[in-house]
Amino acid sequence: MDASGGVGTAQDDDRTGNATPGAAGIVGLSATEIAARVHAGELTAVEVVRAHLDHIEAVDARIGAFRVVRREAALAEAAAVDASPARFALPLAGVPVAIKDNVAVSGETCTDGSSARSAGPEGKDHPVVKRLRKAGAVVVGITRVPELCLYAATDAPGTVTRNPWDTALSPAGSSGGSAAAVASGSVPIAHGNDGMGSLRLPAAACGLVTLKPGRGVVPGGIGADDWSGMAVNGALATTVADLAAAHAVLAGEESPSPADPGRPLRIAVSSRSPVPGVGADAATRATLDAVVAQLRAAGHTVVRRNPPITPGAAAGALARWMAGAEDDAEFLGIDRAALQPRSRTHARVGRVVRRLGLVRPRTQERFRERMTAFFDDVDLLLTPVTTGPPLPARPWHERGFLANIAANARWAPWTAAWNLAGLPAAVLPAGTRPDGPPVPVQFVGPPGAEGRLLWMAGELERRLPWRRYAPTFDPTTAATG
Repeated sequence: MDASGGVGTAQDDDRTGNATPGAAGIVGLSATEIAARVHAGELTAVEVVRAHLDHIEAVDARIGAFRVVRREAALAEAAAVDASPARFALPLAGVPVAIKDNVAVSGETCTDGSSARSAGPEGKDHPVVKRLRKAGAVVVGITRVPELCLYAATDAPGTVTRNPWDTALSPAGSSGGSAAAVASGSVPIAHGNDGMGSLRLPAAACGLVTLKPGRGVVPGGIGADDWSGMAVNGALATTVADLAAAHAVLAGEESPSPADPGRPLRIAVSSRSPVPGVGADAATRATLDAVVAQLRAAGHTVVRRNPPITPGAAAGALARWMAGAEDDAEFLGIDRAALQPRSRTHARVGRVVRRLGLVRPRTQERFRERMTAFFDDVDLLLTPVTTGPPLPARPWHERGFLANIAANARWAPWTAAWNLAGLPAAVLPAGTRPDGPPVPVQFVGPPGAEGRLLWMAGELERRLPWRRYAPTFDPTTAATG
């Protein structure tokens, strides 16, 4: 890890750039490349899926990304894609995807990370899974999550999911299994969702690119009520083109092309932490400065400005997070006494929050209006994502409620406000830590700015290209074994 806090941009790393896919010539291809080759008849969906299943078998014991690997079912789905007359028009034809364990996949059990849930196999797909399959994607597995998707590390009794960049570190949470699957090359894209940063934090930890869509852009239906309207579905990827293609499918859009604004942008930058007493480390600050330099070199105007995130807004997000544990346990029919101790306390606090009426829709709407107004004279906001390297990979479920909450708050103060406001936000790797995971940044935009955020991510991908996979697990090299 970078004990000195030194940083280099991803541009300075001679390991970056496009690489030739691994020995099979398949694993390591991007989702858009896979679909193009299936369309051209150069590959079959069965060949693609089998190669990725074999890679999962080779690497997943070391990282624990998957709760379920659907080998036979996935090969059957791939054969159906190959047999479909429409495969030449499917945007994700033959692309292996992983699904987070908190939405329904037909024929599979959805646990929401809790061993206390005893439901049987799901009878139908969640709408986002249905859209992915309709686009030609093949579900190869279900990824691990922390219990009720509450925490910023992914672990459970008997298993700790690990970060492919450094297996002593967590891939974060709650979409940690999905992020570990993508960063290890097990799938080119994976589904996740984000209620307090649960897409952006795993992307930050694992050197991936992601987009938390704004409210209502992608079908929700996550738990009881999307954590009182804060949680949204999205995707994790290694390239902006793959992320754009996945987002278009999830959002039901025709074109995956990011929206070119056709003009220089005015971008606010803020490094002030919404949580008093914690701040970004030296590597994160240096990376933020490097991104600002690139933005200015590209002709954009950058101004220093802090968004008006008030203590009341922080309390509103916290109240919804607490209530989410109780609401989802009730919705899923889980006996609270069977929950992990930290989750049991979380749910107990959530009951008090509900009893006191602390989840107030009007407070959320006023905050959304105030944060939307912040963008009246700026196009985007640039911030850090985390204060430093990911949390250690350890059995966090054995620790108490306060230890988990404190660790989450100290590491990840820059994400939750945008869930409360329902505004879109993207995370991408922009710098490197020597011998450690990349250093991420976050861009936020007003309602409807998803295309603008994807365009900006693409611009920085060209200017500060990042390594797509963790070195030890890189399927494009001989590093994996």
